[in-house]
Amino acid sequence: MKQRTLGQSGLSVFPVGLGCMGLSQSYPPFPEKKDAITFLRKTVEMGENFFDTSELYGIYANEELVGEALEPVRDQVVLATKFGWNIQGGKCLGLDSRPETIRRAVEGSLRRLRTDHIDLYYQHRVDPQVPIEDVAGTVKDLIREGKVLYWGLSEPGVETIRRAHAVCPVTAVQSEYSMWYREPEKELLPALEELGIGFVPFSPLGKGFLTGTVTQNQAFADNDIRRTIPRFSDPGNLAKNQALARAVRTFAEQHCLSSAQVALAWLLRQKPWIVPIPGTKTEDRLRENMSAAYVELSQDDWTELTRILDASEVYGERYAPEMLAMTGR
Repeated sequence: MKQRTLGQSGLSVFPVGLGCMGLSQSYPPFPEKKDAITFLRKTVEMGENFFDTSELYGIYANEELVGEALEPVRDQVVLATKFGWNIQGGKCLGLDSRPETIRRAVEGSLRRLRTDHIDLYYQHRVDPQVPIEDVAGTVKDLIREGKVLYWGLSEPGVETIRRAHAVCPVTAVQSEYSMWYREPEKELLPALEELGIGFVPFSPLGKGFLTGTVTQNQAFADNDIRRTIPRFSDPGNLAKNQALARAVRTFAEQHCLSSAQVALAWLLRQKPWIVPIPGTKTEDRLRENMSAAYVELSQDDWTELTRILDASEVYGERYAPEMLAMTGR
């Protein structure tokens, strides 16, 4: 099986990971627990070895699910989870990356994941009330103690990455990146390349949009996160964005590929240290996503795809205002 190394860290994983959030929240319907466990164990049989979760997803439920499912194959997988929240009484009350909170969080995550170490531990969102040096120093101690092997940041600004990296080398940065959100190309990717840090794009399929399965009249369930995102919730934006989905689908069909394969293969081509983490709940879609690691196109084909993307305008913000304010800090 192919492997990719995240930056200069030495942490190697399959080139397309699995985002597990959708098994517990944000993208209903959710599978029964027994079915989700069966699915996760099957993914390892298929060659998947990089799993992404968080204490926030389903407020602990996703970590518990991943931990139970992967305990029998723990030595075959790389587990990534996240900290940085004030969780009280089953509710998230906001950000909290104080050192004492991080230490409580890591113990909870270790217990739920049924493991003695976390392979990759991200600060989920930058907490402006806590100096990033304090966060990095705390994680550095956890690494010395063997509770964490590598660490990263999710949705940080470039200056924060530099400050964190100076205290404790950052292995990976996780942020949104796809054919319909290319902002990381301006400052983030050059900085990561300079510092030798890997990049783990979430929502690499545009929260399902780039698969071509989201129609302009799509109705989202009340607990579907896309109801809060202007690109989906505004009918005008959703209708105008269909042009990009159609263009990607047409290109994919011309090359006997699916839209998802093209979208993921395009990301993998951008840099050799990029590992996207699309979410899915079915073996067929997982197989399709993983196969993107083996897609080969000619330089002319890639040039044509780039031309298509450069000519495609994207309408609407990628997050609601309150969520957008938590990024790039």
